[in-house]
Amino acid sequence: MATTFSDIAIISCGTMRMELQYLQKAEFLDSPQIFYTLPGLHQNVQELERQLVKLISKAKEKYSKIIVVYGGKFCYVNIDQPMRQMQDIIEEQGKGIVRIQATHCMDMLASEAELDAIAKEIAGGEPVWWMTPGWVKYRTQVFDGWDQGRANENFPRHTGGAIVLDGIGYLDSYMAENPEKFLDYVDWMGITLTPYPISLDRFKGLLTEQAEVLHSRNG
Repeated sequence: MATTFSDIAIISCGTMRMELQYLQKAEFLDSPQIFYTLPGLHQNVQELERQLVKLISKAKEKYSKIIVVYGGKFCYVNIDQPMRQMQDIIEEQGKGIVRIQATHCMDMLASEAELDAIAKEIAGGEPVWWMTPGWVKYRTQVFDGWDQGRANENFPRHTGGAIVLDGIGYLDSYMAENPEKFLDYVDWMGITLTPYPISLDRFKGLLTEQAEVLHSRNG
């Protein structure tokens, strides 16, 4: 019997909006409500925490089971409180709340071993800047405050280029419909930008895992 999400609210980083909506349309995800923080808040962890706590509080008004779709290690790095982690925020909000077990959005879509294999296939093992479709669609938010100088400091060291883990076919349509925007993005980054088709099986598995944890706890 398939795992149901019908009694589970989901709170996600806006960067993963397209994948979650895809799973809703595919009738895999029957969650009654999905809340989104703004994309790119890993650069402003105080605002990330504020939005996350606010949405958890809102979700708890209706639902006793909540899955948070945020990475742990890399999505929340608080330089003012270096020992504070994403898990601390979630545990402070009470019972019935779990987080998808991934370090960041790329890890939600492909395991470390899969990323290594893709890097070898596409980039010959050279350093890769990994992205998801949300990093393309929400460019201005994900890279808020980045000027050309900062781009030049960060991207070119990834000699294998940028690879977009695309489980929803977004990049093909984006390149066809917005070729100028795509080329502008590539020019700004100063490296190649390559879509890599994947399945959403890992993401589905991680969501299912947490749904089963909630159901085993609460019946």
